[in-house]
Amino acid sequence: MDDKLLKEVLLDLEEKLLKPEIRTSKAELTHLLSEDFFEFGSSGKVLYKNESIGEVSLSAVRMKLSDFEIHPLSEQIVLTTYRVYNEVNGQHSLRSSIWRLTDGKWKMQFHQGTQHLRHLNFYYT
Repeated sequence: MDDKLLKEVLLDLEEKLLKPEIRTSKAELTHLLSEDFFEFGSSGKVLYKNESIGEVSLSAVRMKLSDFEIHPLSEQIVLTTYRVYNEVNGQHSLRSSIWRLTDGKWKMQFHQGTQHLRHLNFYYT
């Protein structure tokens, strides 16, 4: 897959994970996250797929994604980086995810969010 198409596919998957109906659906999260998924949340908590889905309610807020970039680490592993703007509380955060191609499907293996920042002077180069 060329980089342009790969970027479109992964952007679509990241945007799905920001939608309230996906974030609050155990079935949807199970489909999009790898079996060994874990996250360093912006709250400082570490969440694991096998322990947390269904136990932890992800917030169902409106968020906008921007400055999306991909950084291929291998043919089957890609790091994504981007900003998120929370439209409800007006806060920005930086995000990164690692996606792994497994059985022909991209699944998120790892995700990290920063603490919410009021103003970011960070630009991707």
